[in-house]
Formats: sequence, C-alpha cells, structure tokens
Amino acid sequence: MKIFVTGVGGQLGHDVMNNLAGRGIEAVGSDIAPSYSGVADGTAVTAMPYVQLDITDAAAVRKTILEIHPDAVIHCAAWTAVDMAEDDDKVEKVRAINAGGTQNIARVCREIDAKMMYISTDYVFDGQGTTPWDPDCKDYKAQNVYGQTKLEGELAVSRTLDKYFIVRIAWVFGKNGKNYIKTMLDLGKTHDALRVVDDQIGTPTYTYDLARLLCDMIVTDKYGYYHATNSELDTAQGEYTPEGTKTGYISWYDFTKEIFRQAAALGHEEYLPENTKVTPVTTAQYGLSRAVRPFNSRLDKSKLIKAGFQPLPVWPDAVARYLKELGY
Repeated sequence: MKIFVTGVGGQLGHDVMNNLAGRGIEAVGSDIAPSYSGVADGTAVTAMPYVQLDITDAAAVRKTILEIHPDAVIHCAAWTAVDMAEDDDKVEKVRAINAGGTQNIARVCREIDAKMMYISTDYVFDGQGTTPWDPDCKDYKAQNVYGQTKLEGELAVSRTLDKYFIVRIAWVFGKNGKNYIKTMLDLGKTHDALRVVDDQIGTPTYTYDLARLLCDMIVTDKYGYYHATNSELDTAQGEYTPEGTKTGYISWYDFTKEIFRQAAALGHEEYLPENTKVTPVTTAQYGLSRAVRPFNSRLDKSKLIKAGFQPLPVWPDAVARYLKELGY
C-alpha cells in the first residue's frame, strides 16, 4: 500500500508519517515548503520521500498525485489560524486552501480510485448546547470563516467520493509546531497569574495518538464520518483519576490546571498554584478572540468503538506522555 500525506510540516502530518513508517507502509509527504520544514527531530518523517505541493493549484495537485499514484491520501494540510482567517484580506486564501485545495485532491482521488481521509473540526457545528455532537449529524452551522471553509472541504469530499473518511478533531497538540500546551507552559514561566476561559467545553487531541488511529482506519473500508479526540475520563469504567483532575468533558481552564499540575509534579515549581495562579473567566470576560468560538466542542466518539477501532487514551495520560516528549 502507498499513501500520500499532505501537511507533513504540521503537527498531525508529522506523526502520521512516522506511524506509517513504523508499520512499514510506503508513504510520500508533501507541504507548501520546498523541503520538509517540520521539527528536525531525527524521526522517520525527516528522511521520507517528500514533494513540494501547493494544494490550491489544481493542475499541480493532479500531476503530483497521478505521478505518485497512491492507494490513499491522508489530507492533513489546512489553514488553521482561526482568528487570522477572519481578516477580510485572508478569507479568499483560507477558502482556497480549506475548500478549494480539498476539492482538488478529492477530484484526483476519484480519478485514480484512491481512498481519501479528510481531517475536519467541530467548528462545522454551531457550538451551542451541551449534547456531544454525533459524527453523522448534518445540522451544520459554522460560526466563523475557519469552520465554514472546513465544512466546505467536508462537502467537497463527501459529494465527490464514495471511499472517504471524514474525521473531526478538537484542541490539537503535538510535538511539531505551536499548540495550546506549549503556549501555556511558556506563559506559566513568565506570568504569576493567568485568565483562562471555563465555558468552552470539550476534550483535547494528542496527534501522536490520533495518528495511530488514522493509520488503523486508512487500511480498512469502514468509510464515513468519525469523531476522534482523547477520551474523557469515566470513573464508572474504573479508570484511574489523578487527584485534582476533573472527570468528563473539560474546559480550557480544567485543561490548563491539569497541564500545570503535571508539570509541577515533574519538578517544575513555577507551575505550582502559589507561583502561577490560574483564574477561570467566561468567554465574554476574556474577550480577545476575533472569531466566534464554540461553547460546545463535545464530540461523541462511540462510533469508533462500534466500527471496531481502538479509541484514543484518556487525555491526562496523553498530557503526561506529551510532557515527557517535550523533555519535562
């Protein structure tokens, strides 16, 4: 099997390539840069086959994919700067990448009868209520440019192909690139007080864990829509709950408290509550986001289990492994 992976300069593409390499699956990576531009960590992705590709260039997409002729494409490339996407001079570019680029890839996948996996987001919904979003829910109502263009990408895939996976994720963190955990760890070193929203609810996604699941999925024909984040804690299932860790779906405030709790437990005293105070605030009180943010990012992941896939580990465990990966 041969797999073409877009966006390997980002968090998820990096881990997908490494997971494929670990399975002995032939993979070719791509991104907009002339050569691999991710973290030079010596892992497999840094030496794997790579092609430069602008996914908004339909002719280049067709030429590249026809030459590689993969059995499947895992499409990780996207515009993900949510606030910047709201700028009037950026909207056209964001749509060209998230919607047009995805359509370009889907069209060639149909031509060569290749599977396609598209990575999407809970932002395709309106972010209201408290009920976890079902992956097959079609009540789309994106509230910002990022969400709308990712939805347009979903529709491009589902209307063009039969052999597709659409996998929605949320609150992503990984080794390669910027993310919320890295930002909070940096802020905790330089601030003695932080304000974090506590009315946006969901669960985070560790790209190392997600990459394993995506690679499990791509070798099957269990097509359709799925949701995949790290699992929320469920004490009813007998899972260990570390002291101070909230069970169930969490807020960004809960997430931050656990990041700091674990970092402090590893000997980094700057993250102790007495050294860095974290105060919960509402989204309205925080008031810095230009894009409308979802209050409800709860994603129902039960379809994964029904399909026979192994769900991602609980999120505090993912945080613990990630901090070790960062050298904490």
